[in-house]
Amino acid sequence: MARIKYKEAIGLKVKRGRPAAGPSPSKAELVRLYVKEGRSLRDVAGAIACSKDAVYRALKQYGIASRSNASRSRLRTILLKDLETAIRDKGIRGTARELGVAEGTIRHHLRVRRGL
Repeated sequence: MARIKYKEAIGLKVKRGRPAAGPSPSKAELVRLYVKEGRSLRDVAGAIACSKDAVYRALKQYGIASRSNASRSRLRTILLKDLETAIRDKGIRGTARELGVAEGTIRHHLRVRRGL
């Protein structure tokens, strides 16, 4: 700590924080994997062999907008009336199995869409 303050006092540039753990992804790789192929942050990190946090920081650095998780929900494509009908016919558990989502996800989705 004393060395850092001394270096700052005499006008030297001091690196702060923890050093990077791995390679930083290039903009071309991010555009190809994240934007064009539509992969998730974890998939991109696995393909590039870096952390998901490094991918997220690189997205911000290059000005690439990140996707929200909500826009990829399968339930958003189903009309509320159709979903309620399916729940009445098959029950919430059967509907959840058929759609491949958790029961709690359907309950939450219904609360949000109904405005409760």
